[in-house]
Amino acid sequence: MCRNIKTLHNFMPPATEDEVRASSLQFVRKLSGFTKPSKANEEAFHRAVDAVTSVAEGLLKSLVTNAPPRDREIEALRARERSTKRFGSPPVAA
Repeated sequence: MCRNIKTLHNFMPPATEDEVRASSLQFVRKLSGFTKPSKANEEAFHRAVDAVTSVAEGLLKSLVTNAPPRDREIEALRARERSTKRFGSPPVAA
């Protein structure tokens, strides 16, 4: 359920609002146990996603580091390599 929660700090280009919101949505889904809330819980669910998004954006803006920014493409390549090492070669599309 939390596969979309990714490290968003210290990347070039910086994380977008959509990426922060997607991670916040996954976090609230995990906490609540809902992938889609009922009508009775919908308002509280969306309020929580908005609040987590706001806090996450504030956190990302306030963090500092001396490390150079990471490149998204290089990190994606490393993730694919780790996946291949762990699960074997990806299936070939027909």
